Amino acid sequence: MLYYIRMIEHIPQEILGIYRRLKEANFEAYLVGGCVRNLLLERKVKDWDMTTNATPKQLLTIFKEGFYDNKFGTVGLPVEALAKAGVPEKKQIVEITTFRTEHGFSDKRRPDTVRWGKTIEEDLARRDFTINAIALRCHPELVSGSKFDIIDPYHGQDDLNKKLVKAVGNPKERFKEDALRLLRAVRIATELSFTIEEKTWQEMITDAPLINHVSGERIRVELLRILASENVYQGIMLLKDAKLLEQILPELIEGIGVSQKRPGRHHTDDVFTHNVLSLKFCPSTDPIVKFAALLHDVGKPKVMGKDEDGLVIFYNHEVAGANIAREICDRLKFSRKERDKIVNLIRWHMFTVDEKLSDAGIRRFIRRIGVENVKDMMDLRIGDRLGGGTQTAQSWRLKLFKKRIEDQLKPLPFSINDLAIDGNDIIKELKIKPGPRIGEILQKIFEEVDEDLSKNKREYLLKRIRELNL
Repeated sequence: MLYYIRMIEHIPQEILGIYRRLKEANFEAYLVGGCVRNLLLERKVKDWDMTTNATPKQLLTIFKEGFYDNKFGTVGLPVEALAKAGVPEKKQIVEITTFRTEHGFSDKRRPDTVRWGKTIEEDLARRDFTINAIALRCHPELVSGSKFDIIDPYHGQDDLNKKLVKAVGNPKERFKEDALRLLRAVRIATELSFTIEEKTWQEMITDAPLINHVSGERIRVELLRILASENVYQGIMLLKDAKLLEQILPELIEGIGVSQKRPGRHHTDDVFTHNVLSLKFCPSTDPIVKFAALLHDVGKPKVMGKDEDGLVIFYNHEVAGANIAREICDRLKFSRKERDKIVNLIRWHMFTVDEKLSDAGIRRFIRRIGVENVKDMMDLRIGDRLGGGTQTAQSWRLKLFKKRIEDQLKPLPFSINDLAIDGNDIIKELKIKPGPRIGEILQKIFEEVDEDLSKNKREYLLKRIRELNL
């Protein structure tokens, strides 16, 4: 009993206030889904979801601040005060959904028909997994103590104790209703370090092709949550073993069995294994960077060949990989910013760390990948090294390279705009009209200054303008 009292204490007063308002209006109310699961596991709750027998129209009468723009009976209720409870800004919306039953799933994504239900048990029957089919009813009107009821018709608490992800009822029916549940099972198991129940697992393997009915956007969201998990390696391997990876990322699967062995090279695994291990060892916590690590050598199977000695070679695999990554990102509806970052990291991940590289070469590297991506590129390189079998995260050359980058990340002429002169100076000095010639001169001057920073002085550059116009 003390455990549950402690659990109740983690429910924000704002949520209990919603309970009170619904009860005062003579309606039932329950916490449901992931928030109940996380309360029982004593994990942080980010999304507070409630269900009630009140219809959307009745909810909007009670909560004037609410909004309703869907056919699933879900009313959104902004609760800014949740910020005080540590809820992220984007999550400061409480979703209150009317009890409902769902019928017909012709597109394998969403119900054809939604009908308002009469009981909490009806509502729980439509949910995906037993650990998400638990409802919690509080009695916040009590001044002392916390009285509550747990409604658990599918024994979700037992599965929480067993650390099992198990479908509610018939797994085939659950996956036919919404094929995204195939990915959700993997994501939840990954986040919680749970095992997927055997019948549910076998049905996932059988039904894996159903994921093709799901939009790229929904797949991307679940994939990024897997990538953000501390157990990301296990998550990707679960996707592979469930036959889901070959559906959503077939390009990655092509690396299975593609050997990289060459005399004197540290690579001992096939391309697929190397990609996944690089993801595992990438120190970044950014799922976008981790996705780039997972795909960084995805181009190798496409360009694999043999050199004059008959040894395997992957000429320009980073270019091929960048093109493939672009196609994948477009298919999964990544934002342009996210896509460009992933493509950029893959395109340039083969950068040299030769200590003989000039300062100008270091600056060109920084400009090529972007100052904002320098740390991410270093993290990708570390993952690449460790995923390739090396025992140290950084070689002495990489450490020196990073130090030189730090030295160069000071106010410098990294672009034409940073020169001591501009196009107006050229127009004035040469008495010419605006045109392509101005850009050509600026570019030439910039290239000279980039090789020798001491030349970025106005007097010197004005002199060079006159010389270049001869």
